[in-house]
Amino acid sequence: MPRKLSRKRPALVVHGGAGALRGVDYGREVTHMRGLVELGRDLLAGGASALDAAVAVVAEMEASGLYVAGRGASPNEGGLYELDAAVMDGATQGAGAVAALQGFAAPIRVARAVMEKSRHVLFAGTGAARFAREQGMTPIADPERWFTRVGYETPAGTLETGTVGCAALDKRGRLAAATSTAGVFRKAVGRVGDSPIVGAGVWADRTVAVSCTGTGEMFVRCAAAAQLAFRLRLGRQSLARAASAVLTEVKALGGNGGLIALTSQGEIAMPFNSYGMKRAALTIEGEIIAEVARR
Repeated sequence: MPRKLSRKRPALVVHGGAGALRGVDYGREVTHMRGLVELGRDLLAGGASALDAAVAVVAEMEASGLYVAGRGASPNEGGLYELDAAVMDGATQGAGAVAALQGFAAPIRVARAVMEKSRHVLFAGTGAARFAREQGMTPIADPERWFTRVGYETPAGTLETGTVGCAALDKRGRLAAATSTAGVFRKAVGRVGDSPIVGAGVWADRTVAVSCTGTGEMFVRCAAAAQLAFRLRLGRQSLARAASAVLTEVKALGGNGGLIALTSQGEIAMPFNSYGMKRAALTIEGEIIAEVARR
């Protein structure tokens, strides 16, 4: 007889970036993140997979224009909008990603299509755009009207980031993670950070799902997301200790940021070592948290 799958209480964690600036009111983002958690809760309660929930939440964040991802993307130094996204399914360790994608509205859905409709993990640049077009993804008809940060300038002396991400646990105990970004404001043309790099900005296996935000180069250099997972699985560390150790290594390399992590047992971590982080969660007890945490 087939083995009966155990039922678990679903959980969800969301971040809107560890680049929260001093003196900025993020009330709209907090309200929006609470609504996203409620959306994820309802999807998971209705039997949606962790992958479905994570992608749906991140797609909503991309479409909102409130974060430096998707519609709210910041342009690079050439005035172009190059978007990155990645998704990973913990049950299969399937993964898909796009980097420096131009011209399409929902990079996270393109990343999922890479995972499910191709034999590859990562498409970049013109190859990513061609794949998105072949898959019938929604194009951006008029970038000047679609992007919300056209002509936008950050305050002097700041470097704005706003990567978004979601980690989800469904009723069947499956995990998934999704991450999307436009990268730092005025980044170099063609620059790719950690967000679309599996193991750096995103990871999911049968133990934990992770999405990272911050100084991407340093997260790449220490394989932040996968390192956390390996600390749990191979090093037998607690979630809190593993997450803290990863951010300590990021800081030692000269970077900062944060991450969200969710285990198959419903444990949640949302640490950061930057000034502030936009974050929200649904615990397995059903409690909803939505806040901009500051140091």
